[in-house]
Amino acid sequence: MPEQTAANRPTLEAVAARAGVSRATASRVVNGGAGVRQPLVDKVRAAVDELGYVPNHAARSLVTRRHGAVAVIIAEPEFRVFSDPFFAQQLRGISRELTSRDVQLVLLWVEDESDHGRIARYLAGGHVDGAIAFSLHGDDRLPTLITESKVPAVLGGRPGTETGPTLPYVDTDNRGGAREAVRHLVSLGRRSIAHIAGPGDQTSALDRIAGYHDVLIDPDPELLREGHFTEESGARAMAELLDRRPDVDGVFVANDLMALGALRVLRERGLRVPQDVAVVGFDDMEAVVRASDPALTTVRQDVEGLGRLSVKLLVKLLNRPAGHVPASVIMPTTLIRRASA
Repeated sequence: MPEQTAANRPTLEAVAARAGVSRATASRVVNGGAGVRQPLVDKVRAAVDELGYVPNHAARSLVTRRHGAVAVIIAEPEFRVFSDPFFAQQLRGISRELTSRDVQLVLLWVEDESDHGRIARYLAGGHVDGAIAFSLHGDDRLPTLITESKVPAVLGGRPGTETGPTLPYVDTDNRGGAREAVRHLVSLGRRSIAHIAGPGDQTSALDRIAGYHDVLIDPDPELLREGHFTEESGARAMAELLDRRPDVDGVFVANDLMALGALRVLRERGLRVPQDVAVVGFDDMEAVVRASDPALTTVRQDVEGLGRLSVKLLVKLLNRPAGHVPASVIMPTTLIRRASA
């Protein structure tokens, strides 16, 4: 195909003529609008491919006030983002959903408090149509900064404060999934069930602790240890548990990476899983489960689906009637039983 110039670039009118539809119908399909029957959508997309049509985003942004870009803000340092498969899976869902809508992803992350000003200035500069922020900690200032920038935004995960700005969010039923995990350990006859929790400044970790307490009403405090959602912190917490409570016979771990560390320590201590200690994780990360020995029983959350839903909720927010905020979404979990419990 010859290189396209302004003079020979296929127009939307040409796409409409090739597909046998009106220009308005072709425009709705190209711009991701609703209300077009699937056979017509297929014809327009085929015409786009045949002609090599490329939407003129600069011209479109002048009319729609849209930039065709969304900022994805991860409130974690760079090393965490690239070392934890959870973030890769969530970003994959976000990226695929944005790509299907011909929207660019702009990735930002927070190394420390000093990054807040940079992110606030970028958002206020009008470079993106909206933002998705996830992995927030405690009373993170990001929701307030995003709100002050006037950029529509969705949070990945329930916000950590009830007094800040109200932003819609997508989350997993962390508490319900934790209850199911602990009930499973109880059903196996385990009597001394410990919990390796995530960071106490994240709502996902707090909700999973709450689910643990829902089933074990008044457990010994020695059975609760906190990690940081990393493999090494899970290993340290498991070692502390065994030193303090050698009678532990079941462990619910707040994510799969920490469960991997816990399994390693149990193996080093000569304890059999699940005969001596049964282990249940949370996430169902394929890469982690493949590395676990024995295969990890875990609570599955649809991490890629969380990313996709975040984009869909943001689209609703961008297209909402004035004053209307779409409802937040809580996704269900499923216990996946394997060899570790």
